[in-house]
Amino acid sequence: VQLVESGGGLVQAGGSLRLSCAASDRASSSYHMGWFRQAPGKEREFVAAITWSGRSTRFADSVKGRFTISRDNAKNTVYLQMNSLKPADTAVYYCAADTQSRPWVSGTAFRYDYWGQGTLVTVSS
Repeated sequence: VQLVESGGGLVQAGGSLRLSCAASDRASSSYHMGWFRQAPGKEREFVAAITWSGRSTRFADSVKGRFTISRDNAKNTVYLQMNSLKPADTAVYYCAADTQSRPWVSGTAFRYDYWGQGTLVTVSS
């Protein structure tokens, strides 16, 4: 599975961005999908995840109420809508696929099998 993120860029604090993650094949519609981020000098951290059906989501405490995750399985695409952005949200954002058919979505990076190349989000103050 190849994953390609897009939608990153420079935005002022308080602004919004929508990231997209396009998967290369139809099988991705049966995978749970997640978003992670890595800021300079920091470890990669969990941001949000969504079940294959889209019925269940999970968010890091730091983004709850500001970010939403959704998917369009007909387009093999997952989205991360980011509102009320803060400078602390500046990072490279990665999408990832969990192919293991778990009954829950994971917030742990090692459970994800495939990763995109990342897209940079910079939030200016």
